[in-house]
Amino acid sequence: MTLATQDIFQQLQQTLLQANARFRVVEHPTAGKCEQVAAIRGTALGQGAKALLCHLKGNGVKQHVLAVLPADCQAELAILATAFGARKASLASPVEMQQFTGCVAGAIPPFSFHPALILIADPYLFQRYEEIAFNAGTLERSIILNVEDYLRIAAPRQLSFIRRSS
Repeated sequence: MTLATQDIFQQLQQTLLQANARFRVVEHPTAGKCEQVAAIRGTALGQGAKALLCHLKGNGVKQHVLAVLPADCQAELAILATAFGARKASLASPVEMQQFTGCVAGAIPPFSFHPALILIADPYLFQRYEEIAFNAGTLERSIILNVEDYLRIAAPRQLSFIRRSS
């Protein structure tokens, strides 16, 4: 199944409206870095929900996960691999991104609309702010969403996988 033909923004908006979520849409110019888009949105960098499509493999495991973390943090992909019993985890290719999310890198929202894509979120994303912000299927449109509503609607599996400073 590919999501390339679906309008991800429309699907997101419909999902949020049907669930009575507290959110707002922000239209903005394309920004290349998380810091730039946070400034344009008027949000803190840590409110950004960065969604990484990861490919886990090895030990008989072949799984894609959408790993969501605060934009001011880095992912420790080895933790994701270990959590699923895989030997390694890597970022997915642009072709896989299109297949599993219908989006290009940077535009992937923190929601899974593909039945084979597991949604994982680091709990730190929900501990500092009442709202999260993310690109909504396009680099020119963001959604700012209440954290409680995100957890209720997206229902991600929570796993700590942020790279810790030593």
